[in-house]
Amino acid sequence: MSYVIIGNSVAAVGAIEAIRRIDKETPITVVSDEPYPVYSRPLISELLAGQVKEDMMGYRAPDFYGRNGVEAKLGARVVSIDSAKKTIKTGDGEEIAYSKLLIATGGTPFVPPMKGLELGRVMTFIKMDDAKRIEAMLPELKHVVVIGAGLIGLKAAESLHHRGVKVTVVELANRVMATVLDVEAGKVVQDALADAGVNIITEDTVDEILGDNMGLVNGVKMKSGEALDCDAVIVAIGVVPNAAFAKESGVTVNRGIITDDHMRTNLPDVYAAGDVTEGLDYLSGDNRVMPIWPNAYIQGKVAGFNMAGEERVFSGGLAVNSIELFGVPVVTAGLSNVESDELEVLKKSEGKTYRKIVLKDNKVVGAVLVGNIDRAGLVTGLIREQIDVGEMRERLLADDFGYIDFPVEIRKERLGVAQ
Repeated sequence: MSYVIIGNSVAAVGAIEAIRRIDKETPITVVSDEPYPVYSRPLISELLAGQVKEDMMGYRAPDFYGRNGVEAKLGARVVSIDSAKKTIKTGDGEEIAYSKLLIATGGTPFVPPMKGLELGRVMTFIKMDDAKRIEAMLPELKHVVVIGAGLIGLKAAESLHHRGVKVTVVELANRVMATVLDVEAGKVVQDALADAGVNIITEDTVDEILGDNMGLVNGVKMKSGEALDCDAVIVAIGVVPNAAFAKESGVTVNRGIITDDHMRTNLPDVYAAGDVTEGLDYLSGDNRVMPIWPNAYIQGKVAGFNMAGEERVFSGGLAVNSIELFGVPVVTAGLSNVESDELEVLKKSEGKTYRKIVLKDNKVVGAVLVGNIDRAGLVTGLIREQIDVGEMRERLLADDFGYIDFPVEIRKERLGVAQ
């Protein structure tokens, strides 16, 4: 009997910790193409900004593997799964046998085809090595173009700005963070970036990356025809599930790996968890890719319990994003930027703050909080628990909204008192 986990991020940690709650003895092997012990990926922007050191990046203590009886094969890339033989194969030809297998390979950057991608100093930004590579180039960088104004692109831009590099962010949509922010919220964030000195170009994209006679980036040409001089390009358009090798091995993949509510794939004794999967969104009831850190841990935990023989069900995840850019905190949750006749939207805008609550049938199904996120926990709780807010809907956007506004029966349940 042996457990094998492909991938070494938060979903793997969830699985290891769940397995060891049930099974203390059976060997666990983790195989990862990165050479580092498990670290917190959201911190790579702080690493690049110089705000944390590499030894502060750990997601678990240095003795995590030893304490949990895990053999970590780091710096080894898995290229195939043989479900008949119940083995995986690495790029150097090693075969590793498994009784239960978890695929937790996360996401990989989406890089659309464009001229110039082969040039030096064209980079992505999702792993520690990306941050370290960019940091090594800092003395040579005066101007960097970031393609994409989502969470990854904006954090890369902020980090470079902190290191004294001029940054231009290019976004095809008409605003930053367009997948989760509406126009009003996007403007608040974009104004904060502009005030800090970050150049934002919207409704345009890079058509070609230009290079010098040394094969290094020296500019970009926009679809509009405008040209910009720059020393490097970071492609941060998005992340897609890292599932190509699994699909080639017979695992059913749509946009991400398809699993059931026990995190099982179509192959016997093969599970999947985290950003590589299409997880259940319990608000919509649909399966979709949700690259959210807490969801990945929960899915890994569910998979681990089931791999160890204790039945657990993944009841669905909630898309929640939390980010701070140049001192402006932003939280989005649920259906934060969806238009539908079935939805009712409450908004409040005051200077550099913006709040939006999205309702369906008197239940909160989405929210955007920009500038003031003091009530984010309460609001996301309302979404998760689908509490009827009919009696307190007029108070949802108030600065002092709190448990006092909840119906008496809910206050009794939560706090044990009705005052």
